[in-house]
Amino acid sequence: MAGYWGQPEKTAEAIDDDGWMHTGDLARMDPDGFIIIEGRMKDMVIRGGENIYPREIEEFLYRHPAIQDVQVIGVPDPKYGEELMACIILKPGAALDLEGVQEFCRGKLAHYKIPRYVDIRESFPMTVSGKVRKIDMREEAIARLGL
Repeated sequence: MAGYWGQPEKTAEAIDDDGWMHTGDLARMDPDGFIIIEGRMKDMVIRGGENIYPREIEEFLYRHPAIQDVQVIGVPDPKYGEELMACIILKPGAALDLEGVQEFCRGKLAHYKIPRYVDIRESFPMTVSGKVRKIDMREEAIARLGL
C-alpha cells in the first residue's frame, strides 16, 4: 500500500520509515510458518500490569455450551486499572450468570483472565460493515456500572 489517498498524516501513522504497514493486529507464527491473528492492539486490556488479549478469553468462552456469542471488553477499575467484562449472547433457552462463567473459567484460565463482570444481552452494537463496536459496549458498561 502506498498510503491513504490525500491523507499524509494517516499514512505516516500507519506506514513506518522502512515501508512496513502497522495494522494494529496482534499475530503469531506457528511452527509451519502460518500466521495466526490473536487479536487487536486497541482491544488489549491492561489489568494490574498484565496484558490481556480479549480474543483468547472469547475463544475459551465459546466452548461453554450456553454461549452463542461473546465479546470481552475492559472496563475501568480503581485498583487494577481495568477489569474484564464478558458480554454474552446466550443460545436459545440457555441460562448463565457471573458465577457460572467464573466457575467455567476457574482452573482453566489464569485468575487475572477470569471476567469480573458478565453482561447477558440480546445483541451487540455493530458497524455498517458488520463489525462489533466494542467501544460502544465499553461506554454502555461504564454507564451501567457507574464507573
